[in-house]
Amino acid sequence: MTSPIEAEDATASVALDDETSAKSKAVETGVSVGRSPGQLMWMRFKRDRTGMISAIVVILYFVIALLAPVISSVYGKNPYTLYAQEPDFPFLLDDFAMPTGTFGGVSGDFWFGVEPNLGRDVFTMLLYGMRTSLYMAVVLTVLSVVTGVLIGMVGGYFGGKVDYWLGRGTDFFLAFPSQLFFIAFMPVVTALFVSPTDETPTYMRALAIILVMWFLGWMGMARLVRSSVLSLRDREFVEAAKVSGASRWRIVRKEILPNIVTPILVQGTYMLPSAILSIAFLSYVGVGFVEPTPDWGRMFAIGAKIYEQDPSFMLFPGVALVIFVLAFNLLGDSVRDAFDPKTGR
Repeated sequence: MTSPIEAEDATASVALDDETSAKSKAVETGVSVGRSPGQLMWMRFKRDRTGMISAIVVILYFVIALLAPVISSVYGKNPYTLYAQEPDFPFLLDDFAMPTGTFGGVSGDFWFGVEPNLGRDVFTMLLYGMRTSLYMAVVLTVLSVVTGVLIGMVGGYFGGKVDYWLGRGTDFFLAFPSQLFFIAFMPVVTALFVSPTDETPTYMRALAIILVMWFLGWMGMARLVRSSVLSLRDREFVEAAKVSGASRWRIVRKEILPNIVTPILVQGTYMLPSAILSIAFLSYVGVGFVEPTPDWGRMFAIGAKIYEQDPSFMLFPGVALVIFVLAFNLLGDSVRDAFDPKTGR
């Protein structure tokens, strides 16, 4: 016959076994015990092989762009020197100003070949063009996200006339044909700061591009944030914060903003590659960066003129741009799935 003490020990042992079994089952099914939402998101993201590979590719792009001057120094070339006119490289271009050799002049001295007509190094042009596009796109995306979040939160939370007029203003800006607006207003913006008789500095062109694209780049984020805030402002936890006497600023900062971080982050990951494509488009049509500033769009513009004679010149910037845009879009999908596993692919 079992004594009460033995029965109690047996019960405790069964409970301990059940707890251990539950923890093991939780580990097997991928459910974490006692972890924060951020930790759960990171665990789900780490299991997404596509997301991890995309993140590595994106980080590698930014690191290479940051270290472009170092890589150029080690490589021994720069994107500004006309190597076809250097005595050390007398036969880089033929009589038609096209690169000699195969595949655009690819060799041990020029890894990606040389530029037709001028003989500049394509590899360093690509590196510095990557630097120009990526970091301008980061600045532009941050400005657009901050502007869209502020306008969307104010309109969604306050409602009424504030929401109405902010909404009509957003609709007004959405009515602009963005590409045509960029082309038409870039010369106007640069003329505001620089006399038409003077050469526009590169930093001024960069500032003008950011201002013009920021002017028409925040509306999508504003609409997304507004709709998210409208769905949250009447929820129980927001009403409870109001009853407790919390200020509007505290409610927005502590109750609403943390609950809309996911759509903001995901939308931001889609805005950055779009900004890179828009910056390249401006240079391609001749209203962005000009000689001698290295830029992906300008490389496409040069390649479009000589693609029949030297199709390889467009290959390297084209592949680089496609890989980055694809990796960043896949990264955005993976981040969305990690935050909200119900939307998993």
